Parts: sequence; C-alpha cells; structure tokens
Amino acid sequence: MDLRTLIIDDEPLAHDIILDYSRGVPFIQIVGQCYMATEAFTMLQEKEVDLIFLDIHMPKLKGLDFLRSLQKPPLVILTTAYEEYALEGYELNVCDYLLKPFRFERFVQAANKALDRHPQKKVGTGRGEAVSTAPTSILIKSDKKYVQLSLKDIYYLESYGNFVKVWQEDNFLLTARTLSSFEEQLPSADFFRIHKSYLINRHYLDYWEGNYLQLKNGQQLPIGKSQRKAFRQYMEGE
Repeated sequence: MDLRTLIIDDEPLAHDIILDYSRGVPFIQIVGQCYMATEAFTMLQEKEVDLIFLDIHMPKLKGLDFLRSLQKPPLVILTTAYEEYALEGYELNVCDYLLKPFRFERFVQAANKALDRHPQKKVGTGRGEAVSTAPTSILIKSDKKYVQLSLKDIYYLESYGNFVKVWQEDNFLLTARTLSSFEEQLPSADFFRIHKSYLINRHYLDYWEGNYLQLKNGQQLPIGKSQRKAFRQYMEGE
C-alpha cells in the first residue's frame, strides 16, 4: 500500500530533495506540500495523510510545536539540520530523525520504518473487530539498485560478514545491512531467527530434524541449540 505523504518545510530545496528521493521509493505518494506549518492544518483537513516529512525550524510555528498541537498526528519523520532536537522528537513518537543533508539510502531507511509502523488497512472480522494487514514487501538496496521484494518470495536471510544475503528460491540479493535489522523489520508471524546467522520464512519449512531443518527448496540450515525450544513453540503457535 502507499503512504500518502505531506512535506512541511520552509526550504524549497528540501522539497526538491524529498520529491526526488520519493520517486525512488514505490510506496511513498506525495499528496501535498506546505512551506509553513500553519498551512498544514488546512491540508490535513482536506486530505488523507499517512506520513509527514516535517522540518523543525520554520517561521511562525515550529515543527515540534505543530506536532504537539495535533490530536491524532500521522506518522512523522523529522527533517532538520539541528541534531540537538533528536531526543525531543523521539519523545513525541516520531518514526525517524533525518539530519540534513541526508543521503538517499538514509531516506529509504526512514521510509521503511514508517511503512513498518503504519497500521495498514483494517479488515473487518464480522464480529465488530478489526485486524491489521502486515506489510507484504520490503525495499532492499543491492548493487546500487533498490529492489521492492515481496515477502512471500523470501525463503531465508543469511548473515554474511557486514552484509546479508536475502535468499529467494535459488538466488540471492546481497545488501549492506545486519540480520538483526531485518529481524526487527520483518513480521514475526512469518519470520523466525533460528540461528545467529539465519532468519527463515516459516512458510518454506519442509521439515525439522535434530539440529538442522530443511526448506522446500532443498536447502538445509542449522538451528541453534538455544533456539530449538523457542522455535518448536513458535511453530506450534504457543
């Protein structure tokens, strides 16, 4: 799904950079631009907004004061040249804090955090309840390219030095991230850390025997001794 996004920043150059970067992130949809926070009140009434890129230092109304004034704020990524406001921003539950000037890869990381925190579309259960739909894809940087990869195509992830191999059925994408960062981002209902070096998609488990398991593509992976009990409970749904 798309994140309907609003830019609030008094610098035209900042708008240009965010607009340019957003073209490379498939789920970011820019729906409005404001050059003062005071303009954004009307924009938020007129449009559905999931995410705001919010500058801190703006005339008339500062970004953090604007954020405090919102009763039910959208997701927020702060964009600023002043790092001393980071703690205050996180106390307001922002998704991320981009320190200007920021690179594209850092922008993508922040966007992924926002996507991960989005409540997603609600689906009725027929009993007056609602459940959230988990993310279905992830954006991965590999060999200078950004690839939008469906989660159902990921068999497992393998730690490889300072990189991670994101394995599909019989090939992989190599990305400069940690396995722990993927563990935090991927839905725990589908992915489990079986070993310090491996994170698997449970839907591709063929069988488990002793200290290893086999995936449906024939790949055998070790399971850590300390993880065996937790993995059994996880697969049994306890």
